[in-house]
Amino acid sequence: MPADLNDYFNKKNGGKKSGGSGGNTPTPPDFLKNFNKKTGILYLLMALIVIFIIAKPFIIIQSGEVGIKATAGKYEPEPLGPGFHVFLPFIQTVRIVDTKVRSINYTTKPSDNIAMGRETGVQNASAISALDKRGLLISIDITVQYRLKPQTAPQTIATYGYAWEEKIINPIVRDVVRSVIGQYKAEELPVKRNEIADQIRIGIEEQIESKKGSPVELATVNLREIILPPKIVEQIERVQIAKQEADRVRLEVDRAKQEAEKKAALAQGDADARKIRAQGAADAIKIEADAKAYENVELGKSLTADVLRLKQIEVQGMFNDALRVNKDSKIFLTPGGSVPNIWIDAKDKEKTTAVSQ
Repeated sequence: MPADLNDYFNKKNGGKKSGGSGGNTPTPPDFLKNFNKKTGILYLLMALIVIFIIAKPFIIIQSGEVGIKATAGKYEPEPLGPGFHVFLPFIQTVRIVDTKVRSINYTTKPSDNIAMGRETGVQNASAISALDKRGLLISIDITVQYRLKPQTAPQTIATYGYAWEEKIINPIVRDVVRSVIGQYKAEELPVKRNEIADQIRIGIEEQIESKKGSPVELATVNLREIILPPKIVEQIERVQIAKQEADRVRLEVDRAKQEAEKKAALAQGDADARKIRAQGAADAIKIEADAKAYENVELGKSLTADVLRLKQIEVQGMFNDALRVNKDSKIFLTPGGSVPNIWIDAKDKEKTTAVSQ
């Protein structure tokens, strides 16, 4: 029994102490005995709660994350997926790693408009300096997006530690960019931008895949800007201006050539049209002449001796009729008595009439 309770009962009994020959030993009530037992249990529960709060032997893992559990300092091969997990405090530890897509911006112009840091998954790094084929210094702004593979996360952390980005992504990106840029002259870089971007992406992907266990999955590589030396920029601008001027002159020459060809085509078309019209007229005359000749031939075939004599008789009858009216008229007969005959009216010396049939 606690000392304070003993003092309480001793005072209540007039200061009599237990163990005397003539005294009675006081007995505490039952509720106090039960209270003492409950207090011990309560203290034990409170101690367990404090230990539970301090040790925190559970963890909640969100989507896009995995847990890396270590038992006595040794990483377990299987990652912990999203959900509620318990572990043994002081023996086991669980650390959460992000498996969502992350970005590194290698840039000369850091952005203040978005949050940066490991928590947001977006980091800024200095632009990549590289030498071109002739040794000129070039700066490259590039963004690389990637993610840690969840299924191999424990092995990756065991091999590279939690600073795996600095040991895998950053060295590979800088090495590949410098290697690709070194294959070109500075003035070729803007012209072959897409080709260079493809080579950088393929090179980064191959080097990441060559790492043991292929720990990282490459999402995208965006070549944002190629920063050339000022002299090279001026040279490129001069070349562009000269090229634009040459293109303009060539365009004007082509336009003049097309105009000349158009006029020549129109003139040729007009000449061909006149030629076609003249040929048509000549063909028409020829056809008409051929028809007339054919008619004459056919007519000649129809003029037999009997027809000619009949025609002469008809004409002679016409002259006879005329002589009855003008008896002073003169008639000249062609040799052989063939038509036409000529009749001259003797009454009017200035007027002559030729009758032909």
